[in-house]
Order: sequence, then C-alpha cells, then structure tokens
Amino acid sequence: MDVALLILRLTAGLLVAGHGAQKLFGLFGGHGLRGTSTFLGSVGYRPAPFWALLGGLSEFAGGLLFAIGFLSPLGSIAIGSAMLTAITKFHWGKLWNTSGGFEYPLVHLAVAIAVGISGPGAFSLDALLGTRLPSSLTTIVVVAAIIGYLWGMIHSARKPAEVQSRPAAA
Repeated sequence: MDVALLILRLTAGLLVAGHGAQKLFGLFGGHGLRGTSTFLGSVGYRPAPFWALLGGLSEFAGGLLFAIGFLSPLGSIAIGSAMLTAITKFHWGKLWNTSGGFEYPLVHLAVAIAVGISGPGAFSLDALLGTRLPSSLTTIVVVAAIIGYLWGMIHSARKPAEVQSRPAAA
C-alpha cells in the first residue's frame, strides 16, 4: 500500500508542480506569471496578478508538498483547490481532454482527495519526521480553500461557458 501511495504522490505531485512552474516561471512551455495573469484577467479574475500567483503557488508548492508527503494534507488541499477551479471555471461542459474537457484535472482531483484521506504513507517526509498537522489546522485550511474558491468563482466576471466558447488564439 505504501509503495502505491508513493507512486501516486510522485506522479501526480510532480506533474501538478510542473504545471505550476509553467504558470509561475514559464518553464516547460508555460507563459509565466505575466502570461498567466494576462489570461486570468481576460476571463474576469480581478486582481489578475493575485489570482495568477495564488493558482501557480497552489499547483507548484502543493504539488511539491504532495510529492514528498510533507505537511499532509496541505498538498492535497492545494491541488484539490486548483483542480476544482480548473474543472468548474475552464473545462466544464466537456469531459474528454482532447476536446478541452475536465478529464485530466478530474484525475488529479481524485488522486489528491484519495491521498488526502488515506495519508501520505510510510514513504513520506511526514512519516520520516513524525509530523502531523492538527485536525483543527487542517479544518481551517479546508475552510479557507473553500472560501477562496468561492470568492474566485463569484468575482470573476465571465462564466465557464463563456470561457469555453472564446475563440482560439491564432
């Protein structure tokens, strides 16, 4: 079981961290913080630089924490928040990734939830260092993530259908 958790954490965590590195640093073909901010501004997020930084950090830092199994379940919560936003704001209405659907972020969301519930396993920094977040702190972080998600959804001007139907860049 612990080897399976390690495989899930490393694969999903590093892929999500890489996606965050695209947003933050322009690595792996990404557009960096400026490009991410411009895009988020175009779909109504205000202030766009704040949301770009928050989204990028949720993926990058959350993915790294998740991959190494440290301060669990913070990585799961960060990944879950980012993927829920991606699904509902940018991919809703289509399932398959080939058509811009939510298939890929849904897999990351499911893995983050499963590992968040089960814990990171024996092959993790938490197990090595004996760290465990108090349940009260975890509850506060979950509530903050939910409030942040709702705030972003309410205060971004365009609805998911409008985002999906925007013309493709030439």
